[in-house]
Amino acid sequence: MVVLDSTVVTIALPSAQLDLGMSDVARGWMITAYSLAFGAVLLLGGRLADRWGPRRAFVVGLVGFGVASLLAGVAPTTAALLAGRGLQGVFAALLAPAGLAIISRCYTEPRERGTAFGVYGGLTGAGAVVGLLLGGALTEFSGWRWTLLINVPIVLLALLGAARTVSLLTGTPMRLDLRGAALSALGMGALVFGLAQAGTSGLAAPSVVVPVVLGGALLAAFLLVQARTGEPLLPAAVVRDRARPGPLLPVGLPQLALFGFFLVLTYWFQQLLAYTPVRAGLAFLPLAVAIAAGSTAIAGVLATRVPARWLMTCGLIVMSGGMLVLVGLDPAAEGVYWARFLPAELLIGIGLGISITSAVATATARVAAVHTGAASAAVNVVTQLGGALGVALLNSIAAATTAAALAAAPGSGPARETAAIVAGFDASLLTGAAILAASALVVAAVVPTHAVRPAPDVAEPS
Repeated sequence: MVVLDSTVVTIALPSAQLDLGMSDVARGWMITAYSLAFGAVLLLGGRLADRWGPRRAFVVGLVGFGVASLLAGVAPTTAALLAGRGLQGVFAALLAPAGLAIISRCYTEPRERGTAFGVYGGLTGAGAVVGLLLGGALTEFSGWRWTLLINVPIVLLALLGAARTVSLLTGTPMRLDLRGAALSALGMGALVFGLAQAGTSGLAAPSVVVPVVLGGALLAAFLLVQARTGEPLLPAAVVRDRARPGPLLPVGLPQLALFGFFLVLTYWFQQLLAYTPVRAGLAFLPLAVAIAAGSTAIAGVLATRVPARWLMTCGLIVMSGGMLVLVGLDPAAEGVYWARFLPAELLIGIGLGISITSAVATATARVAAVHTGAASAAVNVVTQLGGALGVALLNSIAAATTAAALAAAPGSGPARETAAIVAGFDASLLTGAAILAASALVVAAVVPTHAVRPAPDVAEPS
C-alpha cells in the first residue's frame, strides 16, 4: 500500500488536474508531496519503531494512513488534496520502517532471509506498477478520488492481519532527536522544492538556486548534529560497516530514474498514444511481472550464491539499457508498444528486481535489534527521496527541453508540439540512463564482494 500510493495517482493526474483546476506545477506536487513528506520524517519514524516496538508503530502508522487517505480522497480543493497527500506521507514514514524492521528481525538464516527479501523486493517494485494499473481502472470507472479512498479497506485488512500474525516485538526506551528530525525534514523539503521549480523557472533562477543551497546547508547541519548527539536518529552503528552505505545507492538512485520514467510513460501513453486510463495501466503490467521475476526467481535464488555487489551492478546496468531502448521513439510508428515499450519494461523490471532485493537485504544486515527501525528508515529514506527527486528533476528536464524545442522549431501545429514533447521525454530518459550507469560503476567500486550476514543479536527470542 505504501509503495502503491507513490504511483496510484499518476494516471489519475490528468483527471484530477481538470477537476480541481490544478496548474502543471501543482500536478507534479500531487506525487511529490507524498514522497517528500515520507522521506523527510522517515528517520524519526524509524526511531519511533525502535522505541515503541515494530508492531505498535506498524498499527499506529496504519490507522493514521487510513485517516489521511480518507481526508485526501474527499478534498474539495488542490490545497486540501496536497495537504492530505503530505499527511499520508507522514504516517507512511512510521509504517514503512516498522514493516521492514519486522521482516529483518524475523528472518535471519541466509537462505530464508534471501527468500524473504526477494518477496519484499518484488512487492516493493511491483506495488508501484500495480498502483499504475489500479489507478487507471479506478480513474476510468470510479473517478480519480478512489485512487486515494481505496486505501481505507486495505488499512482495515492490514490491521486485522497484524493483530493475527505479527508477534509483539519489544521496543527500547530512548530519547528522540527532535532537532535532528527538524533539520533533516527542512533540508530535504527545501532541496526538492527547489528542484520542482526548475521546470518553469530554469535551473539558474533564484527560486531554484536559493532553496537548493539552503537545503544543502540544512542537511550538512543535520550531519553535524548527528555526530554530536548521544542518541541520534541515524546511529553510527547503522552506517559503521563499510558494506552498508554502498547498497543505499542501488536503493535510491533507481527510484530517481524509475519515478521519472513512470511520469514520462504515463504521458506518452495518454497524450501521444491516446490510451485510455485503463489501457495505460495495463500497458505497465509487464513491468510488474518483470520486477517480481527479477526479485524472486533471480535475486532471491542467487542471494546465497552470487555476491550482492555483482547482483546490484548487473541490475543497474540492465535498467540503464532499458531506459535507452525508449530514446528516439516515433509516436506514429507501427507497433511501437510491442517493439519498444515492452522490451524496455522487461529490462527495467528485471534489473530493478535484482538490484533492489540485493541492496535492501545488504543494507539491513548486521544490525542489532535495537537499531532495526533506524536501518529500515535509512533504506526507506533513500527510496522515497529518490522518487521525489526523480519526479522533480526529470519532470523539470522534460519541461525545460520541451520549451526550448518549441522556441527553436519554426512554424506551428500538432507535429511541432509532438516533436518538442518527444524531445523533452528523450532528455529525461537519457538522464535516467546516465544516472543508473554511473550508479553501477560506483557500486562495483565501493561495495565489498563478501556476503553481508545478519548480526547474531538481530533475532528475537522465540
